[in-house]
Amino acid sequence: MSGHSKWATTKHKKAAIDAKRGKLFARLIKNIEVAARTGGADPAGNPTLYDAIQKAKKNSVPADNIDRAVKRAAGGDANAAAYDTIMYEAYVAGGVAVLIECLTDNRNRSASDVRIAVTRNGGRMADVGSVQRLFNRKGVVEVETKDGHPSEDEVMEATLDAGAEDIVDEGEAITVYSEPNDLVEVRKAVQDAGFDYAQAEVKFIPSFTESVTDADTAAKIFKVLDALEDLDDVQNVYSNEDVPDDILATLE
Repeated sequence: MSGHSKWATTKHKKAAIDAKRGKLFARLIKNIEVAARTGGADPAGNPTLYDAIQKAKKNSVPADNIDRAVKRAAGGDANAAAYDTIMYEAYVAGGVAVLIECLTDNRNRSASDVRIAVTRNGGRMADVGSVQRLFNRKGVVEVETKDGHPSEDEVMEATLDAGAEDIVDEGEAITVYSEPNDLVEVRKAVQDAGFDYAQAEVKFIPSFTESVTDADTAAKIFKVLDALEDLDDVQNVYSNEDVPDDILATLE
């Protein structure tokens, strides 16, 4: 899977989300609520909740907001929304495949919003399964690096026995891929080695990438991705474009 997660492209996507801090906070809080309701309110016994809380903290979500979300889910709040996970699939400029993961309490609203965001920005919705088959579910741990530490070899040594399958040095972070069931053990191995990690979660990783060779096509792709990221029900957007750094620089 080496090379399937270009850090520059990832940063571009993160910048679009970070520009909308309110939406990012709401998205992270929703993750916490769902994790707590599904697996219990104790992070020590619920690794999914633990990682959701850590990700929220890394993104500067206030501790009070996090605590309220856990208590709301644990208390069985009668007014709390019941969220369903729904996947939508699309193709955009350059033949790039897009997988859209929603957490929603209204399926009809999500379907309509996603369709409008895709079609009005030059993309097209795809048949169920036609895009998802191009992605694999993987555990992903992003290890923060500073001044070359930890090195790729150090991360490999720490995580190999825990189930790491592939380790990619992205320059500003080292990404460790594993099977979804090994995610928690890999994350614990990273912590035990004394390394900081930016996030640990299960993601959809493309089995191959589509090279984007001109700025116009890249701009069309990101226009759709940004529109999707702006939707309240959308939790994650996965895509398989491979945009060179020079084109990204032109766009920015």
